Amino acid sequence: MAADTAHKPLSAFEQEVRRIAESPERFEYPRRPFTARGSFIRRCEGCRMPRDFCICRYRTETHSNAEFWVLMHIEEVNKPTNTARLIGDTLPSTRVFPWQRMKPPQEFVELLKEERYQPFIIFPDDQPDYQHRVVQNYPAAREGHEKKTPVFILLDGTWRQARKMFRQSEYLQDLPVLPVRSSRKTRYQLRKPASESHLCTAEVGIELLEMAGDQEAAQVLENYFAVFNQGYAAARRQKQADLSEAMQWLLDYQQKNCKI
Repeated sequence: MAADTAHKPLSAFEQEVRRIAESPERFEYPRRPFTARGSFIRRCEGCRMPRDFCICRYRTETHSNAEFWVLMHIEEVNKPTNTARLIGDTLPSTRVFPWQRMKPPQEFVELLKEERYQPFIIFPDDQPDYQHRVVQNYPAAREGHEKKTPVFILLDGTWRQARKMFRQSEYLQDLPVLPVRSSRKTRYQLRKPASESHLCTAEVGIELLEMAGDQEAAQVLENYFAVFNQGYAAARRQKQADLSEAMQWLLDYQQKNCKI
């Protein structure tokens, strides 16, 4: 990880996030600018890491039989630490839509109607009023729908925001709810979670890919997430990180599988 790392063009996911951030609709719902620690750091345009600790070199695309649709809370669009971007950078089929309580994303609503998709909303199964919608067994839920593309809908925001998104979006109320049941402890290093079992968005993505049997895609995302954490750790120390196992794994994968 070096300061002279070659920067890649923005991923399609990142381009769409930037478009949302600059759209007129965004300014109908004014929010405080991103002013957390590190908000004044000069950042790489591609990965939003501190520029001297760019990880664009390790951004690696792969393929999954499933798709991710990210409903992104409007307060997330300018956060450089948002990890939904790691999924979008890794899986080019990933889509992102802005969530606003009073204005449903019409493209998202129309996609839900398409017969070629089998959508699941990813959410805990901890309340009794929607238990009839909870998917207890993902492989069983896929039986008879093998020709449809499974879609994992991620509510991207804080836990409090995600619960509001789940409750306040009428267009989500009939979707099957797929909880992520995992013994994994979060390795996200940029905030202290309320519980170690509260996974960040990228970690949820890894678990879902493994659940869907996309082990290779899960491994790519897992290693990219590790590099993301390593990059921020190096930036805090202001010391370049040595080439790690995750970094080397991604470089080897690119050489074998990707057109760079």
